[in-house]
Amino acid sequence: MSQRPVTIAFDVMGSDHGPLEIVRGAAQLTLDSPHLHALLVGDSEQINAALREVRHHGERVAVHHAPDFVAMHEKPGQALDSKPRASVLEAVRLVKAGDADAVVSAGSTGAGVLACARTFSLLPGVRRAALATVYPTATGRGARNDPFSLILDVGATVDASADDLVAFAVMGAAYARIISRNERPTVGLLSNGTEAQKGPPRVVEAHQRLQTLEGVRFIGNVEGVDIPKGTADVVVCDGFVGNVALKMLEGVSETVMELAKYAYKEKLLWRAGLALLSSGVQRLKEVTDWEQYGGAPILGFDKLFIKAHGRSKARAISNAGKVAAKAVSHELGAEISKLLT
Repeated sequence: MSQRPVTIAFDVMGSDHGPLEIVRGAAQLTLDSPHLHALLVGDSEQINAALREVRHHGERVAVHHAPDFVAMHEKPGQALDSKPRASVLEAVRLVKAGDADAVVSAGSTGAGVLACARTFSLLPGVRRAALATVYPTATGRGARNDPFSLILDVGATVDASADDLVAFAVMGAAYARIISRNERPTVGLLSNGTEAQKGPPRVVEAHQRLQTLEGVRFIGNVEGVDIPKGTADVVVCDGFVGNVALKMLEGVSETVMELAKYAYKEKLLWRAGLALLSSGVQRLKEVTDWEQYGGAPILGFDKLFIKAHGRSKARAISNAGKVAAKAVSHELGAEISKLLT
């Protein structure tokens, strides 16, 4: 059975590498996947110039002109107020209007979250949206032996209630089932101890409710040390804690890679030792390669927004488009709503 056509709106502006890499990634998507279409949103002159440099399927690529964009250094609210035709806002509006099915952006995270909040509707049973991200672990999971797990929230909802944490657990489990093809993902609640009574009142209450929630395979509290171990497929927390944990994980992996480079350059003895560890270092490089998973979803809205890394190049953008299309094809929103209502 052939897949139904899916159109992804790409916010072409605002990434670290400029429009060309976004256009390359979207163009590659139209060549790799016959059912996928790309709607490129941004400065039409720059987009068309980039299209002339890359192979693409002309019938599956369209351009929508947006004269402005939100830069990384700008305050999201002020920028969107002063730039009503910013590319990220135009892309979200196109999805709302039904001209596309999902958004991929490598621009400002804050602007993306705010554009969704101003334009999309929350799913029934969801009070606040969550920004989720995948992170590398020591073990694989799902049908593809995926080395990544999911953590949410990592910044959209700083102060989450027990209701929010329960909804995050449902959303994360549904996403893991669809994207990682993990039929029974485990869900852990991030706290300062594994005991049920550990953590602030909202975490304790969420723990009690998740223990009896059907459709979620809750394994109890997990600690920070459990995140890289892969103890849980989905780790739930509020946006403040999640963002701190994410930045720590990114910092550790980058530091290890820098130390490996330093050791290789400095001394022959260290170089010999590094050679013995080369398979482990290569494994670390593979599991910390964020380009292979594309981006982080904003979950909880009736439409999907995938936030790609600001440093994303064509491969990451193409993969982000594939993730978005997979979530759309498997009706992620309906899956979440079914568990929450």
